[in-house]
Amino acid sequence: MSPDVPLLNDYKQDFLLKRFPQTVLGGPRLKLGYCAPPYVYVSQIVLFLMPWALGGTGTLLYQLDILRDYTAAALSGGLMVFTAAVIQLISVYAKSKSVVVKRMITRKLRYSSTIPLFIVGIPALEQANQILHILFVLLPFLWALGTLPPPDALLFWAVEQVLEFGLGGSSMSTHLRLLVMFIISAGAPVASYFIPSTVGAVVFMTGLGFLLSLNPTDLSMVFRCGVARHRVGSRCEAFPGNSGYWFRWKECLLCIAVLGMALLEAGLLHRYASSSQVSRSSAQTVVGYVLMVLLSILWLLRETQSIYIFGIFRNPFYPKDIQAVSVLFDKQSKLLKIGAVRWILLTLVSPLVMVAFLALDSSLHRLHSVSVSIGFSRAFRTVWQNTENALLETVVVSAVHMVSNTDCWWNRSLDTGLRLLMVGIMRDRLVQFLTKVQFAVTVLLASWTEKKQHRKLTTTLCVLNAIFAPLVLIIIVVSTVLSSPLLPLFTLPVFLVGFPRPVQSWPGAVGTAACVCTDTVFYQQMVPRLTSALQTAMAAGSLGLLVPGSHYLGRFEDRLIWIMILECGYTYCCINVKGLELQETSCHTAEAQRVDEVFESAFQQEHPQVCSLNEHLENVLTPCTVLPVRLYSDARNVLTGIIDSPENLKEFKDDLVKVLVWVLIQHCSKRLSMQENTHRPENKGKSSPVVPPASNSPPCPKSLEDSDSSNSDTVHDWSDSSIFDDEPAIKNRKEKLQLNNLPCTNLPIPGSVDFQSADDHSAGTGPKNDLYRTVMLGLPAVDKGQRADGAYIPLVEFSCSQSRLLSLPEEWRSNCTPRSKIMEMSPLFPEDWYQFVLRQLECFHSEEKSCVLEEIAEDTALKDLYIHTVMACYIGLFGKDNGVPSPGQLVRVYNGGLPWSGTLDWLSEKPELFHLVRKAFRYTLKLMVDKASLGPIEDFKELTNCLREYERDWYIGLVSEEQWKEAILEEKPCLFCLGYESSMGVYTSRVLMLQELSVHIGKLNAEAVRGQWANLSWELLYATNDDEERYSIQAHPLLLRNLTVQAADPPLGYPIFSSKPLHIHLY
Repeated sequence: MSPDVPLLNDYKQDFLLKRFPQTVLGGPRLKLGYCAPPYVYVSQIVLFLMPWALGGTGTLLYQLDILRDYTAAALSGGLMVFTAAVIQLISVYAKSKSVVVKRMITRKLRYSSTIPLFIVGIPALEQANQILHILFVLLPFLWALGTLPPPDALLFWAVEQVLEFGLGGSSMSTHLRLLVMFIISAGAPVASYFIPSTVGAVVFMTGLGFLLSLNPTDLSMVFRCGVARHRVGSRCEAFPGNSGYWFRWKECLLCIAVLGMALLEAGLLHRYASSSQVSRSSAQTVVGYVLMVLLSILWLLRETQSIYIFGIFRNPFYPKDIQAVSVLFDKQSKLLKIGAVRWILLTLVSPLVMVAFLALDSSLHRLHSVSVSIGFSRAFRTVWQNTENALLETVVVSAVHMVSNTDCWWNRSLDTGLRLLMVGIMRDRLVQFLTKVQFAVTVLLASWTEKKQHRKLTTTLCVLNAIFAPLVLIIIVVSTVLSSPLLPLFTLPVFLVGFPRPVQSWPGAVGTAACVCTDTVFYQQMVPRLTSALQTAMAAGSLGLLVPGSHYLGRFEDRLIWIMILECGYTYCCINVKGLELQETSCHTAEAQRVDEVFESAFQQEHPQVCSLNEHLENVLTPCTVLPVRLYSDARNVLTGIIDSPENLKEFKDDLVKVLVWVLIQHCSKRLSMQENTHRPENKGKSSPVVPPASNSPPCPKSLEDSDSSNSDTVHDWSDSSIFDDEPAIKNRKEKLQLNNLPCTNLPIPGSVDFQSADDHSAGTGPKNDLYRTVMLGLPAVDKGQRADGAYIPLVEFSCSQSRLLSLPEEWRSNCTPRSKIMEMSPLFPEDWYQFVLRQLECFHSEEKSCVLEEIAEDTALKDLYIHTVMACYIGLFGKDNGVPSPGQLVRVYNGGLPWSGTLDWLSEKPELFHLVRKAFRYTLKLMVDKASLGPIEDFKELTNCLREYERDWYIGLVSEEQWKEAILEEKPCLFCLGYESSMGVYTSRVLMLQELSVHIGKLNAEAVRGQWANLSWELLYATNDDEERYSIQAHPLLLRNLTVQAADPPLGYPIFSSKPLHIHLY
């Protein structure tokens, strides 16, 4: 990236210079963008100063004691209303007179913010008056700088802050869930305030806090299933959730057991504590020490699960050899056992110990107060909602109480609930402050040390930041107090306070928008597998502390997965997964390479020291762990020397005939198996006998050779009723004749024409049977005026009665290819391969299976059917020329571009046969690539195994086909695609293999993400800087700026996949 990339292009610079003063000043357009007379600007200035003059008149009269305050305010307001009315009347008059005047005075004045306030007598109101005066002056600046929040963002931010810190809840995955949870949670302290018994209040707060910390989705499913079971009277064992996870009855029993233990413990301990003040205080002190020990153990166990301790020192217990996936996962299993111990301590032990600490508190025995109800309602819920943070807060409060004087303000004026509330707020703001400082330092140092980020103004900005460091620190503190993002203007070291917004950062619903493309399917297949792996890692603590608003980045091959935590509670977590583009741009590639370097230095490099330092400590990405996920590996190869080899091309034609034979026979055998499976339940296992042709029927042709065909590619110019069409006139007959209904006299001699009306046959209502429909092969020509639709087609006589079960469908048997050409190409038909394939069939289950297959293989009529159809399909692919195909011709046919011929028309009219022929061609091409890569095929058995593997485990087609997407979603083990790279002039292949692979997961600096998203919002919505090559979207190896912009919600960002909120149960 060039450091001279403009922050704003010329057009946007001109627009911003016009719009920014207008926004700040509240209306005047000092730069119109076109030539205007001087009086236009003078008029705007006069109009702009008019409210100041009118308001100042009232203020001056009040200061001189000429008028009272309310009289002066009424006078100023009246003058402003009068002036506004006059201006509007002038505007209406001017609209019909002059366009210039119209453009001059259509600006509306913002009088509402310039009316002076006169509030005296009450000190609090006078102070508010002064603050509002200052605020009103700053409103345009705050709006222009993006600090003034929109009403909806302000509302949800305020609700989220109150729910999290005042009521002990968590930010929610949707706005509706947030509002509903806020309303329900607000009722907890109100209800506890009116409970007369302290024991009842403690038990109520404990139970309600536990229930509110559970996943609302699971609770609703339990309720709905209970109602359904009550209505239907059926058993309901599982409850489907949004993520596909089944909230089984075992989890229900666990929650019920934990809730029962907590209620019993809280009630008994509170009852016990009320008997003696001394015993209560000493017991709570003992519990406080236990909590300190638990916090230390949990911290140690959590740090052993990640690659780095505090993100700085490499964990000596983490596996060192991770290049071998199987070895890595075996070593990780040992850490997971430690993680299981941590889960027990965190999920079961710690909440119960904290409930004991709260139940023993003396504040609960005092008279009810608002502070006690609010503080302890929050405390009893936070124990379950966010156990790790609650444990830290409880330990801090307990430790301060032990070491501080009992007469200090902290212990005397505040009860334990309010202390926990204040410590919780301070903990959250301290973490935000540290991450914001780290983000600001990274932006500042990167602009100086990174050559590609060094601009002409960099030195000046760095000096100004050093001089005004206290002001920068104040900005960071204000941003921290408001819990709003720290906005780096254009991602330069110019810091502003972004407007407060919810954790989600974007107003739309999660997962409703994405820039869908052909690569989206890879993320769709990945998400369920990734969610399962994340479930184990989160439960073990491998991803660190789970807090709403945390961001993680996953990397595998060319795929980048963006994970955001939306909501957390007791044993569950709600996330959103986004997939970034795979077609990498230069900026995307530069940052992706840095991500690979960060992960490689952590997981793949040898570290001589036991606790080596993180080499990329300044980066916003900190590696966490490696997850085993079943994914598609993507390999792309150049086929130069394979697809253009003359030997391979020559073998391709021979292999194509073999594969065509195999595909057609397998298709017929599968059809037979499906028919048997369909009739087996009806016959209760009894096989229906096969009825052979009647013995008294006249002799039928032994094979297709007995009837001649004079079809050619030019006969399509004949009449529509010509019997030489691709499908003869018999195709209009809908009836299917049974063998028993075929009297001997109705079977004509070969080549004759039956002139009976088609209506005579359509009157039959018997069951349909395609197997006994007569075949029309060589009928004499019929003039246009003659009736040919009544032609009667003779049967083909098979030497084996079972051959008809593997016979090709009737509509495939006739084609427009001249018989002489088929006979000329027939030597290419591999009779030995044909018989071998038939003998390997598994569609017959009788005891005489081998004898039956042997008879079928020796049936000449059946063989001639296959020769006729296979050769016709072969000619349809390559035409009548028997030369060696070119590589370009193979690629065109692979993509569906068959050469035009009459046979192609015949194939196109039979979609099922066309699909089989295309599949056979693609199988053959894949076989050619495999033979060139892995070696030649030794015998027929190896070739059969290879084709069966293609049929079972492979999808061979095109990326643009819908079946390609379906195969990935169905997790077909392997996929193959052929392509041509026009820029390089080479043929390529793409192979996808489904296997257990490692996905690297790292944690991002949450404030760096929020800050860059805040700048993106300001830059595109306020400055309207939508230039695709703008500075703030260029590659930044430390901030990962381009990837962060991609991960934003559309239309500002452009992820190619975004999931709905996924609920992960941490069991």
